[in-house]
Amino acid sequence: MIKLNQLFIEALPVIRKLEAAGYEAYFVGGAVRDFLLNREIHDVDIATSATPLEIKEIFSSTVDVGIEHGTILVLYKGQSFEVTTFRSESNYVDYRRPGTVTFIRSLEEDLKRRDFTINAIALSGDGQLIDPFKGQEALESKLIQTVGNPADRFEEDALRLMRAIRFVSQLGFKVEDNTMQELFHKAPLLQHIAIERITAEMVKLLSGAYNHQALAIALKTNIYKYWPSLYHNQATIQTALTLPIQQLNEVELWVLAVYLHKSKDIKNDLSKWKLPSKKIKLITTMYHFLLWRLENDWTSYSLYSAGFKIACSVEKIFTTIHKLNDTDRRLKKLKLEYEKLKIHERSEMQVNGTELAQWLNREPGPWIKNMLEEIEQMILDSRLQNEKMEIRKWVQSCQIPSEKN
Repeated sequence: MIKLNQLFIEALPVIRKLEAAGYEAYFVGGAVRDFLLNREIHDVDIATSATPLEIKEIFSSTVDVGIEHGTILVLYKGQSFEVTTFRSESNYVDYRRPGTVTFIRSLEEDLKRRDFTINAIALSGDGQLIDPFKGQEALESKLIQTVGNPADRFEEDALRLMRAIRFVSQLGFKVEDNTMQELFHKAPLLQHIAIERITAEMVKLLSGAYNHQALAIALKTNIYKYWPSLYHNQATIQTALTLPIQQLNEVELWVLAVYLHKSKDIKNDLSKWKLPSKKIKLITTMYHFLLWRLENDWTSYSLYSAGFKIACSVEKIFTTIHKLNDTDRRLKKLKLEYEKLKIHERSEMQVNGTELAQWLNREPGPWIKNMLEEIEQMILDSRLQNEKMEIRKWVQSCQIPSEKN
C-alpha cells in the first residue's frame, strides 16, 4: 500500500463520492507515474466507471470540457478535477484521433488503450496500485515501452512517436528494442500530424534534462526528417550532439539551431514550427546578440542593450559552441558587470526627449533619438554623470545638431 501525497489527498473526496455512488474510480496517468518516480506533480487525473451523465448527476458543479471523449471537469470545494470515464477507442482516423469512443466499465480495458506502460498504472484511493501491463517494472528498468504492439500504438496515434522521445528527454529512460524499431518504421506517419502538436512535444523535448539522448534517437530513427525546419537537418543535429547542450534551455536551443543551420530566413524557419510571434522575436534578438558576442567581448553598452537575461542566455550558448567548461564563472562575472552599470534601462536616465527640446529650444525630431542614445552611451561609459544638471550642461555646451538631422 502506498501513502498518498497531498495532491492525491485533496482529490480523494472526489474518488470517495464516486465510490459511494457505486462506481469505481482511480488516479491515473502522468501523476501516478511521476509520483512513483518521486517527481513533482502539479495536478491529478481521475478515471471512473461512471459515464459522463452519471458523473454530472453525482456532482452539482461540472464543466463539459471534453464530454464527447468522456471527460468532465468537476468543481468541488474550490478546486477542479478532470474526471474521465473508462473508455475504449477504435477506428482511428488521420493517425491521430479515434473514430469511435465507447464508454466501458473495465479499468483494465481503459488502461489497455494507453500509449506506454509507464502511463498505464492506476492508483486507488486506498493506495493500491493496479498495473496490468508491468508499468512499475518499466519504471524500475527505466524503459519506454508501448502497451501491446508498438506498431499498433503508433498507427493509432502517430504523435506517440514524439511522445516516446519526449519522455526520454524528460526521464532519461531508454526505449525498449521493439518500440525503438517501430519508431524507425513508423516515423513517416508524423507527416499526418499537425505541426502545432509536434511543436508542443518538441518544446518539452528541448526542455528536458536529457534532450541530448532524445535528439540522438530522433536522428537514429529518422524522426527528425519529419520536423518542419532547423532540427530537420541532419548536420545540425549531429553538430549539436557534439556540444554540451544539456546546459541550454528550450529557447537557447532554438537559437543554437538557427546558428548551426546558418539560417538565412530566421523568421520563416521558426514560423514553420508555428512558434508564438513573441518567442520568434526573442529568439531572433538573442541570435543577433550571439553573432555579436562571437566576435566581441561584452561592453557596458552591449550588456545594457541586451539586458541581463538575454546576455546570460547568449553567454551560455557562446560557451556551448566553444565547449568551454566555465559557464558558471562567466555568468557570475556577467552578473557583477551588469550590477555595476550606471543605468539598466532608459527610463533611469535623468533626461527625456521633451527636456532636450526645451533646453535647446528646438522642434522635436529624429535628432532627439540620436542625442538620447549618445547621452546613454556616455553615462554607461562613465563619461557623463546621470544627473539632470550635469546632462543639461553637456547638452548646452556641445555642438548643436543640424536642423537637417
